[in-house]
Amino acid sequence: MRTQSSATAPSPIAVTAPRERRGLGTGLAALGVASFSLTFPATAWGLQGFGPWTLVAVRSVLAALVAGGCLLALRVPLPERRHLPGLAVVAAGVVAGFPMLTTLALQTSTTAHAAVVVGLLPLTTAVFSALRTGSSPSRRFWLAALAGAAAVVAFTVGQSGGALTTADGYLFAALLVCAAGYTEGGRLARIMPGWQVIGWALVLCLPLSVPAAALALAYEPVRLTGHGIAGLLWVALGSQFLGLVVWYRGMAVIGIPRASQLQLAQPLLTLVWSALLLGEHFTAAAPVTAVAVLVCIAVTQRS
Repeated sequence: MRTQSSATAPSPIAVTAPRERRGLGTGLAALGVASFSLTFPATAWGLQGFGPWTLVAVRSVLAALVAGGCLLALRVPLPERRHLPGLAVVAAGVVAGFPMLTTLALQTSTTAHAAVVVGLLPLTTAVFSALRTGSSPSRRFWLAALAGAAAVVAFTVGQSGGALTTADGYLFAALLVCAAGYTEGGRLARIMPGWQVIGWALVLCLPLSVPAAALALAYEPVRLTGHGIAGLLWVALGSQFLGLVVWYRGMAVIGIPRASQLQLAQPLLTLVWSALLLGEHFTAAAPVTAVAVLVCIAVTQRS
């Protein structure tokens, strides 16, 4: 199979007016955030029917089968060798690392708590982007991002009685690997279509995810329930594939730092889903914190 040429066809988005292009990119990134906001409630549903290792491995296999089918059907050439290290970072960060660590955290943490902790992801991604790509957002951008991060840290410490829990450790580790995966994926999405970035990352994980799924299914009990199956399907197809497709495309259009700050809305959306789908009750500090970081979006997007 031939390798992908470094010369890419002009994107339809590239010929539109800058304002239209920014609007489309923001809309795509926001659609990705909306998809991600359902990940934690869907994971909680999935854990009702599957063990944590089974859920992580099977979701990766299902998403890879869909992505691989699309790549084969459209006869997409193999990525160039120089892109493989970046795809490996995407695979390690958003295909394997983040799902595994957050699933482990949700065994002992509520989705409301986890959602607000992950409110640190925009700042973490912006830092990774600045280090990796050399981007330099304005001082007002960084001040707003730091304000949102401070609110999240205060909430986390307050909710855990002044001490971080094991679940928080998993969540903070998830932030680091996910931010690295987002940064590399956003960079690659400027070279190849975003769906191919996540598609090849998922396919690269198949040699590990298939045996891991078989092993997990052999040792962890499975209860086929409506919630369990629905949760598995969403995290596999909605969060792991389709959500990342539009997310990476949006990042490529408006830039990694600006797109990442749209995720400040994700905790608030997840809190709403947690209440509606899981019936979770949370303290007043959770929505207050989520609204506080949501306010920062307006500042970062205008910076």
